[in-house]
Amino acid sequence: MAQSNKNTITDAASGTAVILPEPTLRRLPWYLAYLATLKSKNISHVSSTQIARELNVDASQIAKDLYFLNIRGKTRIGYEVDALETKLRDFLGFDRRHNAVIVGVGSLGAALMSDQGLQRYGLNVVAGVDISPELQGSQVGGIPVVSPEQLPHLVKRLGVSVGILTVPFDAAQDVADELVAAGVRALWNFTPRRIRVCGDNTVVANTSIYSHLAVMYNRLSTMTQNQPD
Repeated sequence: MAQSNKNTITDAASGTAVILPEPTLRRLPWYLAYLATLKSKNISHVSSTQIARELNVDASQIAKDLYFLNIRGKTRIGYEVDALETKLRDFLGFDRRHNAVIVGVGSLGAALMSDQGLQRYGLNVVAGVDISPELQGSQVGGIPVVSPEQLPHLVKRLGVSVGILTVPFDAAQDVADELVAAGVRALWNFTPRRIRVCGDNTVVANTSIYSHLAVMYNRLSTMTQNQPD
């Protein structure tokens, strides 16, 4: 299998693009973060067994994940850290700039606008959008906040491809519709509402903090109930 210019792989036999399994795609940034740690320690090679021990992922699964990208380690040597990091960053798109707007400059939206670390992963937030007149015309983390009326022009002028939703639940679908109509092709949804988009031309990634909290609380409660008195 060969790598394409998207998060797909090309089957060598048929020549058709195959979407990378989502669980694999979710694990790749874990590997990348660990490789950065190894580089800071001047470690040049790493084995799948070492990665497995650090990240609590089966070594055979790691080898399989990397094989999807046509990456193979060398016997008794493993993977070259620099080369593996470069391939992962390129495949994941972290070295390419993706302009984004954040809609809803409340506490979460403002925190994301102030997070300079997002740029290391290719996400370049160019503006915040909010209905509050008090926020419009201000800056958060050096990034301007504009009114919703400016959204279509902003998307076109700056080539915005990603819209980040940090608005209240009842506004999420309307905002998603406005972003898609403006030409945004990917939505990163931080609201607890599952938004709908028409067709296959828009990517939606849901990151519900509340869902993760629910899982954590449930596991914590179950663990507590199962502990002996």
